[in-house]
Amino acid sequence: MTGPLAQGRYALNGQVVGVSAESPDVWRDFDRMLTSLRTTAPVEPDFLIRIVETQSLAEAPNGSLAFDGEVPEDGHCRMIDDGDLIHLIFPGRQTVAIHVGEGWAEIRVRPDTRITWTAWMLLLDAALDAGGQHMLHTAGLTLPGGNAVVLIHAPSGTGKTTTSLALASQGFGLCSDDAMILNVASGKATAWGLPRHVKIHRKTAEMVPLVAPCLGPSWDRNGEQAVGLEQLSEIMRVENSGIRPVAALLHLARSTDGQSRLLAMARTDAMAALAADNVRTGMTGLLPLQKHRLATIARLVSTVPTFALEVGSRPADAAPLIRAALAQG
Repeated sequence: MTGPLAQGRYALNGQVVGVSAESPDVWRDFDRMLTSLRTTAPVEPDFLIRIVETQSLAEAPNGSLAFDGEVPEDGHCRMIDDGDLIHLIFPGRQTVAIHVGEGWAEIRVRPDTRITWTAWMLLLDAALDAGGQHMLHTAGLTLPGGNAVVLIHAPSGTGKTTTSLALASQGFGLCSDDAMILNVASGKATAWGLPRHVKIHRKTAEMVPLVAPCLGPSWDRNGEQAVGLEQLSEIMRVENSGIRPVAALLHLARSTDGQSRLLAMARTDAMAALAADNVRTGMTGLLPLQKHRLATIARLVSTVPTFALEVGSRPADAAPLIRAALAQG
């Protein structure tokens, strides 16, 4: 007979996500990601994640195959679409069942098996979606002297982190270099940054020397170091996870001539670029969560100014361009 379950609560700006399991060690990766958002408020969660350690895994649920392939770092994975029930299966290791619209999910995991990062991110997406919020692969920075935030998006490897840190060196406030949570339910776009470490590449360190005091001598196999927000806050403005109005959406690209420039971008082009990096189509088409995210992106680009930001050899040069464009707006 098991004892009482361990429980955790995390406040996501208007939503509370709960986790329950026999031991809190089982959700340690999820906790590391949301440590600063822990809450002890005695409230019922809006979305509950139940974790069961067991040898019994249901790996052939009803539904249509939406994905079947390898996931970076996490191995082979299948996703099954059964309408209001979404299954994620890592054969022989763990399964996830998300009850869309009911506000809960269950992870069944083999004892002594680490829950995959893919599963945690899908569950966070589902929890946010249940409250009308959506995580976007964008950076977010507050404007100098203000509270409004600009969102900067581009595929991985384009330079979001380098540009974000360069802007922060010029008086902008860093909300996130990679993941912003967007809400457009009120008709106005607001966003807040997911508080997690910033991965700084060697090349970023060369282009933004301000970050040098935060770096150690060791780099990982990708030539990166993970730096905590507390460390960064000692040398630049790092914002808390409060909700802020969105002032503009910027699509980041590398300049072909080394010069930085900011150009008006058609809303349709901005939507296509943002959706291409944030909306995934499976074998069954768009899952409900992806449809909701696409609708959120559409409302975002119809609400705020959209620009193309071409960054040259000196990323900090983008700072006055952004300030001037938004001051005119």
